[in-house]
Amino acid sequence: MLRRNRQRGFTLIELLIVVAIIGIIAAILIPNLLDALQKAKQKRTVSDVRNAGTAWMSWLTDQVGAASAGSQKIYNATDLADTSYTLLVSYLRPTDTFFYMQEVPQLDGWRNPMSFGLNVNVLVSNVMGIFAVCRDGDGTKTTGQDYKPGDAAIPVEGFLATDYDQDIVWADGYFIRWPEGTKR
Repeated sequence: MLRRNRQRGFTLIELLIVVAIIGIIAAILIPNLLDALQKAKQKRTVSDVRNAGTAWMSWLTDQVGAASAGSQKIYNATDLADTSYTLLVSYLRPTDTFFYMQEVPQLDGWRNPMSFGLNVNVLVSNVMGIFAVCRDGDGTKTTGQDYKPGDAAIPVEGFLATDYDQDIVWADGYFIRWPEGTKR
């Protein structure tokens, strides 16, 4: 008599249970992964703005002897003139002298262009600003607006670290708006 060698496989129920478990795990992990990606873009933007701002402040200090304006109640960006990215790069990466920054960021973490403002009169309290409009790419355009340190543009709202649509603003040596809010 011939005996059949029969191999046993998985049953349909066992396969469905495995697929259900994988689906539940994916449903838990995907939202956290998406939030982590947005948080990474926000942190990259904060880092780029800080590095560019520090380099720009160093350049300004070397060029005209101006120091940081210091903390004030309301940062008035109305006196700042839009400064092109090309002009900023010429300040920070001159071809014939020491450079302040290897790569000057032009885009934020979401690939939206950042705005730069410079007051030609360096004797006033508001000298420079770097503005990142973040995820929505809209941003309440930057120069020509008042910002209260640690808060949103007037009217005052708090800066939520998980609201990736809010602007990040660095000015005159410190952050006016950033994800950590009002902490200094």
